[in-house]
Amino acid sequence: MEKMIIRVAKPEDAVALLEIYAPYVEQTAVTFEYEVPTVESFAGRIEQTLKKYPYLVAEIRGEIVGYAYAGAFHDRPAYAWSVETSIYIRKNRRRLGIGRKLYEELERILKLQNIVNVNACIAYPEMEDEYLTQDSVKFHEQCGYQMVGMFKKSGYKFKRWYHMVWMDKCIGEHRAEQPPMLPFPEIAQGCHLPLS
Repeated sequence: MEKMIIRVAKPEDAVALLEIYAPYVEQTAVTFEYEVPTVESFAGRIEQTLKKYPYLVAEIRGEIVGYAYAGAFHDRPAYAWSVETSIYIRKNRRRLGIGRKLYEELERILKLQNIVNVNACIAYPEMEDEYLTQDSVKFHEQCGYQMVGMFKKSGYKFKRWYHMVWMDKCIGEHRAEQPPMLPFPEIAQGCHLPLS
């Protein structure tokens, strides 16, 4: 693989990230969104995420080829050490190891934040079709995630019903005296990632 740089996303990356995300919205059931977000709303999502969690992009020769981020698993205080992860790779750059590198870096940062559990909410077909395969589940399995549950026929897109599965991975130690979760801005300088 060509040399890849992983850096922190900026709201100004919204246009490039939407180029990656839009085909997943319009042509697949990987995401259950129906409409491609506006550049402004997507930039807002990046800003909002970075207030607490990492949002990373992968670049090859200046082109953004993928992105990954973490978000709240649930807003109740007891869930502070758990996150939900998301990842999208430019369609013509899949299966090159970009996703694995993004997730490895994301997990490294989450550990610095004292996050213990990473969770992935994944659209899952009863039978693979032109809109959805089991590739995302297989990718997460290769990254060490395990299947923990399924909500049957809970997502409706393209006049079809799809399951939604949860997968999880433990990346830290569960303790009786758990260190506080540290928001991303507090540890960003220690992550040794380019900020732009």
